Amino acid sequence: MSHFDVRITAIRKADYSDLQSRYENPISHACDIDEGQQWLSECGVKPVGMCESAWESMHLFVEALSRGEGDFYDGWMKNPYSAMISCNDGFRPVSFLIERIEPSCHNKP
Repeated sequence: MSHFDVRITAIRKADYSDLQSRYENPISHACDIDEGQQWLSECGVKPVGMCESAWESMHLFVEALSRGEGDFYDGWMKNPYSAMISCNDGFRPVSFLIERIEPSCHNKP
């Protein structure tokens, strides 16, 4: 079975400072992802440097795309081998475009 690489691109980062000031305890380190930042998942594996929370939100889609699956939710995306997924941070959510690219790891399990 062929496997595919999956490119993950941070498309948009929101910042809800009103919600932060109302509900969040002050923290010294918040999200450090920048719009346009990219990662490459090989064979559906979490890329080095990928936020754990973001990965939890997207890993099932990344793994499916790496196996050649697609067309999630019967035509949701114009490119059937892609998905737009947001992390689960309610104060500063990041939207990620994940998309299948060329095969790379044919001989890996």
